[in-house]
This record gives sequence, structure tokens and C-alpha cells, in this order.
Amino acid sequence: MFIYEKKLQYPVKIANCNPKLASFIISQYGGPDGELGASLRYLSQRYSMPYPELKGLLTDIGTSGSFWAV
Repeated sequence: MFIYEKKLQYPVKIANCNPKLASFIISQYGGPDGELGASLRYLSQRYSMPYPELKGLLTDIGTSGSFWAV
């Protein structure tokens, strides 16, 4: 059993809007070269991996990457 607390490690206080920075951050997560794209590539490549140890490694990398992208 586990407890899921959606709590930030460090508190964030936003004083003003910065649309240019927000656009850059979104592109890093969801763009073609972003974290989500890389995570999905790792997860899709695991199906063609012949070695179970490496298949597990690609799964771990892909799921930890998608965790941070969400």
C-alpha cells in the first residue's frame, strides 16, 4: 500500500506572467525533442529488444521520463 501526495518539493510562488518562458517550458515537455517524445521512444523500442534485462532498462527509463513529463 502507498500514499500518493501531490506535493511540490519546493514551494513555488509566481509573481508575474511570462508567456515566452511558459512557451519554452511547454516545448521542452511536449515538443518533438521534448521529454514526453523521448519517453515514448524508449517505451516503443522495448518491444523489439531481444534481451529481457535491457527490455526492463528501457521500460524503467521510459516510465521515469514520462513521470516527469506529466
